[in-house]
Amino acid sequence: MRSAYIEQMAELNGVLGQMCELAGVAMERSTQALLQADLAVAEEVIGSHEHLTTLSTQAEERAFAILALQAPVAGDLRSIVSGFQIVADIDRMGALALHVAKVARRRHPAKALPEEVNGYFAEMGRLAITMASNAREVLTTQNPEDALKLQDDDDAMDDLHRHLFTVLMDREWSHGVAAAVDVTLLGRYYERFADHAVLIGRRVVFQATGQTPEQFIEV
Repeated sequence: MRSAYIEQMAELNGVLGQMCELAGVAMERSTQALLQADLAVAEEVIGSHEHLTTLSTQAEERAFAILALQAPVAGDLRSIVSGFQIVADIDRMGALALHVAKVARRRHPAKALPEEVNGYFAEMGRLAITMASNAREVLTTQNPEDALKLQDDDDAMDDLHRHLFTVLMDREWSHGVAAAVDVTLLGRYYERFADHAVLIGRRVVFQATGQTPEQFIEV
């Protein structure tokens, strides 16, 4: 019974890892569409989102099957509940990448971003892609130390997000209200994408150790 549970949880985390990869690819392509005003790429991201939704349903079905067939208790039950929460986190990451693609499509053929903030978003995109990849890795390895390292990239993302506001608040901003709104919303999308990757890391720590990240660090 125990070996069956372990095998099924590994399969569930495998599906979750695949979902993380798709979310990262979606954000990579969305960032490309955003920076290059590439309508075809934006449409590709929007059209492919259904695949992530399908995997989300499959992951939830696997989690329900473990609950029904393995009758988990205590720590095992908490791990499965964490699995449901991870599904929701990755769903949100995919939705945020989708939002970026939709902004790029809405502003086409113009670019949604003024030239002076392109560098910020290129770096935010890079960090988001890295965090999605790292989240996939820790879902597979269940390594709590690596899971906690997701916070480092999130700190860098937060710094970039804060710096964006210094640009927006500069009296020399000359791009109007619509561009300011786009930059504000887009910055939030990237920041929240990173936040959900960090939450995945925190949940992996709990799955692997039965402890919260704070408890694990204290040990």
